Amino acid sequence: MILGVCEWLSGKLGWNVLNIRIAFVVLFFVFGTGLGLYLILWIVKLFSK
Repeated sequence: MILGVCEWLSGKLGWNVLNIRIAFVVLFFVFGTGLGLYLILWIVKLFSK
């Protein structure tokens, strides 16, 4: 949404973008790891081009 990670990840995995966004929100509120995982995937996305 902000950095394009969910859309990029959905293209890689073939999953629905909405499901990935919901998973990040759930991970953030339940386990506190969603934001860290999002930032790590953003860095991976930057260097994978």
